[in-house]
Amino acid sequence: MTTLAEETIVELLWRRFRSPAAWGETVDLFAILTAAALPWSTSLTAIFNAAFLVCMVPFLDVRAFLQSLKRPICAAPIALFLLALVGTLWSDAAWGARLYAVSPTVKLLVVPVLLYHFERSPRGQWIFITFLVSCALLSVMSWLIAFYPGLSLRPYDPLERGIFVKNYIDQSQEFTLCAVALAYPVMMLLREKRYVFAGLLTGLALSFFVNMAFVVVSRTGLVTVPIMLGVFALLHLKWRSIAIISAALIACAAVVWQASPQLRKTAGTFSRDYQLYTQEHVPTSIGERLEYWRHAVQFFEQAPLVGHGTGSSQGLFRRAAQEPSWVPGVRVFPNPHNQTLHVAIQWGTIGIIVLYAIWILHLLLFRGDGLAYWIGLLTVVQNIFTSLFNSHLFDFHEGWMYVIGVGVAGGIVIRAQRAETNVGKAGS
Repeated sequence: MTTLAEETIVELLWRRFRSPAAWGETVDLFAILTAAALPWSTSLTAIFNAAFLVCMVPFLDVRAFLQSLKRPICAAPIALFLLALVGTLWSDAAWGARLYAVSPTVKLLVVPVLLYHFERSPRGQWIFITFLVSCALLSVMSWLIAFYPGLSLRPYDPLERGIFVKNYIDQSQEFTLCAVALAYPVMMLLREKRYVFAGLLTGLALSFFVNMAFVVVSRTGLVTVPIMLGVFALLHLKWRSIAIISAALIACAAVVWQASPQLRKTAGTFSRDYQLYTQEHVPTSIGERLEYWRHAVQFFEQAPLVGHGTGSSQGLFRRAAQEPSWVPGVRVFPNPHNQTLHVAIQWGTIGIIVLYAIWILHLLLFRGDGLAYWIGLLTVVQNIFTSLFNSHLFDFHEGWMYVIGVGVAGGIVIRAQRAETNVGKAGS
């Protein structure tokens, strides 16, 4: 009896091993685990993503996959990686620095893979749900850390209150994306008069905003939230609704502003840091950015077509720090805290063209009405505007948010478009 049972189990496992559908489910599982791990762990995110890629290999339709790479939305991210790889040839940095500078672009190669897979998989929305739930749990943990700092895995830092793992910039980007993304399903539920569920999602969105208002928020988050909400209003609301909601939001913001010392403190650092830098030459965060941007423009002017090569940024800033014009106390950093300038230094005008081609092509992909369209569009918009103050396409956390958001949402959109085309052909 035991032998028969063992044989049955082995037979079932063997059938599953040989089943393309089973491998597809496994790939989906690792994609879900990647999304779940992203707010918590860089190591687990990398491990699960590697497993996702490996599990695609056994039953990959190579011809169809290669054909999909010809689409501009896939070719543009690949082009930036290839440019980074070729750019090592004219860089004067050490080879270790050159190859290290290539690594942030490698994740962009996953965008075409995700587009290909979720064009075929019906489980794309599970990725978004998982990421939302994971961020909601992180929000709960953030409140616990705010009151019990000893629970944090990070050394105590009063400037990063309520941070369990990573940093307040990453956490703010996650919470902002989730909170604003929920606006679309809330709107649809209200139109369908499903008020209870709409209320629950509204409460969840507000919980993210409340955490950012009373625990910790990045200045980048403060800048981008109104922009992202404005994009939603322009796309999905009538002017009368925009006026009413704007008035309500302004009133709520005024109340929160008065009630939250943390929010006033964060917002106040804009003018304070700028004045300290311009008037007293104190190396504040804003001052450092201005210093990086000023020198980055000069580096670009020195090699406007192809740049100084992959990995050249840190060496250029290190040499600039020896000049009398460098503000004393400003740290030497490997990138200028601006995605466009970071690309321009290394790969010049060619790099800028490729970078903006990625953003524009992905924006155009999400012209339409639906949850996947909205999430994909919001992901691209957030990355574009936060990249004014950071190199977020190349940063691990924000870069993977972009890769997963665009790849999964794009796959869902292409799948829906293909289904509509098939229905149209069948009806004609």
